[in-house]
Amino acid sequence: MSTTSPTLEANDVSENQNHESKPRWRDTWALIKPYWVSDEKWRARGLLFAIITLTLGAVYINVLFNTWNRDFYNALETKNYIAFKEQLWRFSYLAFIFIAVAIYRIYLRQALEMRWRAWMTKQYLGKWLAHQSYYRIEQTQSSDNPDQRIAEDLSQLTTGTLALSLDLLSSVVSLVTFVGILWAVSGPLSFLMFGHQMVIPGYMVWFAVAYAAVGSWLVWKAGKPLIQQNYNQQRYEADFRFGLVRVREYSEAIALYEGEAQEKVHLESRFERIRVNWWQIMKTTKRLNVASTFYAQFAIIFPMLVGAPRYFSGAITLGGLTQISSAFGQVQDALSWFVSAFTTLATWKASVNRLASFHASIVNAENQALNASLSINRTSGSGIKLNDVSLHLPTSSSAEPNLLDTVNLQLEQGQRVLLSGPSGAGKSTLFRAIAGIWPYGTGNIEIPRQANLLFLPQRTYLPIGILRDAIAYPSAAEKFSDEAMVKYLTLFKLEHLCDKLNDAENWGQRLSTGEQQRLAFIRLLLIKPDVVFLDEATSAVDEDMEELLYSLLVQELPNSSVLSIAHRSSVAKFHTRSWQLKDRKLEAHAITQTS
Repeated sequence: MSTTSPTLEANDVSENQNHESKPRWRDTWALIKPYWVSDEKWRARGLLFAIITLTLGAVYINVLFNTWNRDFYNALETKNYIAFKEQLWRFSYLAFIFIAVAIYRIYLRQALEMRWRAWMTKQYLGKWLAHQSYYRIEQTQSSDNPDQRIAEDLSQLTTGTLALSLDLLSSVVSLVTFVGILWAVSGPLSFLMFGHQMVIPGYMVWFAVAYAAVGSWLVWKAGKPLIQQNYNQQRYEADFRFGLVRVREYSEAIALYEGEAQEKVHLESRFERIRVNWWQIMKTTKRLNVASTFYAQFAIIFPMLVGAPRYFSGAITLGGLTQISSAFGQVQDALSWFVSAFTTLATWKASVNRLASFHASIVNAENQALNASLSINRTSGSGIKLNDVSLHLPTSSSAEPNLLDTVNLQLEQGQRVLLSGPSGAGKSTLFRAIAGIWPYGTGNIEIPRQANLLFLPQRTYLPIGILRDAIAYPSAAEKFSDEAMVKYLTLFKLEHLCDKLNDAENWGQRLSTGEQQRLAFIRLLLIKPDVVFLDEATSAVDEDMEELLYSLLVQELPNSSVLSIAHRSSVAKFHTRSWQLKDRKLEAHAITQTS
């Protein structure tokens, strides 16, 4: 079923409308949880278990490397050549095992990322397309750039969630493991303070905690604005891409209007948002890099400086000092998870915010579609019946007049009705209400049981791909023969397309509006629906072709009900009734046919 939508563009949403409330953590969990309890849960959990096992294995190998550091440098200090060779062999097999673990940990994580993303993409595509949610979201402008949220934000959610959570797990396990080692090997630190002997047991642990706490605080202060800036950057990039796509989509119209200068101004304005926000990101990132780079570089020498007094006093060996340095590095890295993950965390949080808002918009659209008390009620009946139907705009208040007031009419089987009235009075909106995609109003609309309805809008939709698939849409092309398509193509003066049925093109851009409308009539005659809705479906063809199209409609679908919107009086002869819309009222009249 083809339908048109009101002219509401996502890129025209104002800053205030784009302001979205930050989701709570339970909203974030609501995004993450479904996959892990879905029909793929056991495979997903199995992969996750394998990745966790490899992560824990990598931590254990790091523990072995820590003891290797001590033994290797002790062998160097004592010039023990036999022990030196033994440690070289030990390093070789430890390194080989570590490399294998690291490779398969990344490989399995990437596999799980794609499986999770594929599942979530399928789910969100289904929800977005179900109940015309995509259409309702565009009408209410409740969420901007849904294409980006499905294509990019879902990817960032899955990748970021796994990366952050598994790295956090590794950091926690490393912290628990190496804190004990660092406590044991660093020993106590004794010093005099105000004449009293002070002893700090496991002093390197406390230095590591203090160092990580100061570094994390500095990084948070420096990089906090990055979360909102990344959020804005994703939106501005999507708006800019949307503008570029619009130029491609309407290239002919823009060329005819010579609107290149205006389009350039609009595109440059959208790109200016990207540029300004990018400079803000650069400034924040610079501050963040100053803090994190200084933190990381000083961490290399810091354990040596703190451990040097005990080494030079002879309390520990060179191997012991290197073991302390290695253990300190592991503890400091574990405590510095927030520092190293901050950029990833900022990007992930921005994506979560966008997805949570998008998810809420889909849920609202579903609830609106399923809750009859909030919209026009559609029920099954013997024909198309409008019972006390009133229509209004999505943003209308109770003080504003309706588009239509209390309509009570019926389209009987085999009846052909011409719907006429001033432009903008609500004729197309009535079609949308019958189709079930315009919920704004009151009343009841009966739709025939098991009936096949087909809507042909003024602007035909032709999907990108093979021509026969575009003609048959939304049916499968295999249901119709090539001979039937060629017959109608020839009849409607589209012979040049007869040998292109297997060609793949962007037919909406390749063909003129008149050619597209003729293809839509071929679609109509092939599908043979029970009820046909024509919304100025012949406005771009000449009168002779329009007469041919309507003549074939009457001839080949004699039992189909037809409701047409047309501005040419010549099409009236193909109809038996007239519905006239005037002053928000719809009245039925008989059409007197003249010979």
